[in-house]
Amino acid sequence: MSLRFLTAGESHGKALMGIIEGVPAGLSLVHADLQKHLRRRKLGYGRGSRQKIETDEVQILTGVRHGKTLGSPIGLLIENRDWISWQDVMAVEPTEVQDPDQKRARAREISVPRPGHADWAGGVKYRHSDLRNVLERSSARETAMRVALGSIATQFLNELGIHIGSRVVEIGKIRDDAPIEVPIHELNTQCDASPVRCLGSEATQKMIQAIEEAKKAGDTLGGVFEVCASGVPVGLGSYSQWDRRLEAEIGRAFLSLNAIKGVEVGMGFQAARAPGSQVHDEIFPGAVPGQIEFKTNRSGGIDGGMSTGQPLVVRAAMKPLSTLMKPLSSINLRTGEVTPAHIERSDVCAVPSAAVIGESLLALVLAQFVLEKMGGDSMEEVVRNVQNWKNWHLI
Repeated sequence: MSLRFLTAGESHGKALMGIIEGVPAGLSLVHADLQKHLRRRKLGYGRGSRQKIETDEVQILTGVRHGKTLGSPIGLLIENRDWISWQDVMAVEPTEVQDPDQKRARAREISVPRPGHADWAGGVKYRHSDLRNVLERSSARETAMRVALGSIATQFLNELGIHIGSRVVEIGKIRDDAPIEVPIHELNTQCDASPVRCLGSEATQKMIQAIEEAKKAGDTLGGVFEVCASGVPVGLGSYSQWDRRLEAEIGRAFLSLNAIKGVEVGMGFQAARAPGSQVHDEIFPGAVPGQIEFKTNRSGGIDGGMSTGQPLVVRAAMKPLSTLMKPLSSINLRTGEVTPAHIERSDVCAVPSAAVIGESLLALVLAQFVLEKMGGDSMEEVVRNVQNWKNWHLI
């Protein structure tokens, strides 16, 4: 049994579409399960004006009947409310305008790439002279559908006692060192109360100030967010082949998110600077006969490509967004002249939102590995298999 999904749609197109296959039959799933996470994706100080336009109302089109999944592919749709203002620009049928200048204006054609964006490389790859053809699909708007699909995976994991939460660790040069003092299943409630989704109140105010300063300067800010999962069974993933290692798939999923330039598990890069005695997690007899326990979790819940049963801890570094209100220099691809980069509606900082998206990415990966390990076409089978596995011990 495996899980796979696809998304489709452009940023200012008519809608975003998604399909996910492999979800077992019998999973309780209703519209509200998806919508609550889509609302959370819109959170965060520093978001742009489009968040006030789009409601991100998701429709479940297929694969669910009377609140239960059928085991067949689940199809989702999110209509773009902003489509009304862009339907001529993003029309499917050819335009009838003959004058080239008028045609470019009507299409809001883009010929000046933004440094750090997909604009230029995408234009070269697909031979697009109008970079809007690149911008529309490479936009982070696509992540709304990934959150919707990830919400299904989250619901599946919750039924198995696996919970995921996230927080912001850094924005710009401001770092939040506050420890996590609540169970993972309560982490989001605590973090969502902060405008920047961090735990420390002092760090919250400093991050807000940094975002305001960047906004006044016409600049943007990136940062680091952390996603954690509890209740993960031992043995997801494998050491036997490179593409079956759990952290390899997690890294691929997180690096597929717009603007992510680095991913680490557990101590991550800090482990390279410390001796082994301060990196590895010692193993002791557990309180229950036949079980073992760890007193630290420096590995972030993964050893040798497999889950250890400890909480998974994944961090991702997000670069500042590439659309600047005071743009960097670029080149007009039609004239060859140096000119300020194109400006498209954007955010000053999207790290809090990226953390929520990261939850969905981790959920999709974990759901895939759970199904591969435990199997089962129905929730009854999967729940039984997971419970049987948790009751088995090596010693």
